[in-house]
Amino acid sequence: MAEFGLLDTDEVDAPGDEWEELDVSDTEADRVARVQDREFDEFRKRIKNTEQFKVEASVFDDATYGALYKLVQDGHIDAFGGPVSTGKEANVYTALADDREVAAKVYRINASDFTDMRGYLEGDPRLEELGGNKKAVVTAWVKREFANLGRARAAGVRSPDPVAVERNILVMEYLGTETGRAKRLGEVDVENPETAFEVVREYLRRLYDAGLVHGDLSEYNIVVHDSELYVIDLGQAVTVHHPNHERFLERDCENVAAFFARQGVDTGGEELLAYIDANAEPREDD
Repeated sequence: MAEFGLLDTDEVDAPGDEWEELDVSDTEADRVARVQDREFDEFRKRIKNTEQFKVEASVFDDATYGALYKLVQDGHIDAFGGPVSTGKEANVYTALADDREVAAKVYRINASDFTDMRGYLEGDPRLEELGGNKKAVVTAWVKREFANLGRARAAGVRSPDPVAVERNILVMEYLGTETGRAKRLGEVDVENPETAFEVVREYLRRLYDAGLVHGDLSEYNIVVHDSELYVIDLGQAVTVHHPNHERFLERDCENVAAFFARQGVDTGGEELLAYIDANAEPREDD
């Protein structure tokens, strides 16, 4: 029977500190794409001709190839693999780096629904007004997901280990096996729902204690990997400074409680929210 253990916690800074220098201006990847020297051009042609990109070519503009090229140059990716999952905002691919498998999450710049993204980004006092610039919105989103993963792990919440970020590509720990990605909680028979609920409840508390609210937590972005529960998709997570953070937390509690109630756990959204409020002391800026 799965025990679903918890991680030790580290002290984290005031929420948002890691975003103070958030820069959404052009990166080296954009420069590479503009210059398009011979080495980059050969790299792009080699990638475009691989089987896995013949279907997903719409995800990759020249600057995205530039970002991938820069990640390879910097040693964060040695070889690119096939797609793990596809979505309306991003595709996730496997990759190799230093003999270990990682995941490369590639956000679409042109196809991303940045209207939904802005609802989570706006209201954060540490982010400058991004206007209608899709690239700036997506770049901010990806960098914030990288920061959120680090903060979640420091708070003792199992989540993918962030490796690197370049423009619209996030490289992180791959959760899965040779047979495919880790299963979502909603895709498996939960052996010990009471224990699983206690772990997810503690994850919610730890995130909130660290000044973060996931904002879209449900059985679809909690996965089972190596007999442990991991929280994924932290791009939309907001700090307690966000004007809608309480509403987002309430929604997370409702979604989580509804799932576990269907598994036979005696819980409800209001009860879960009351537990978080009573047991977390979210960190704010000094």
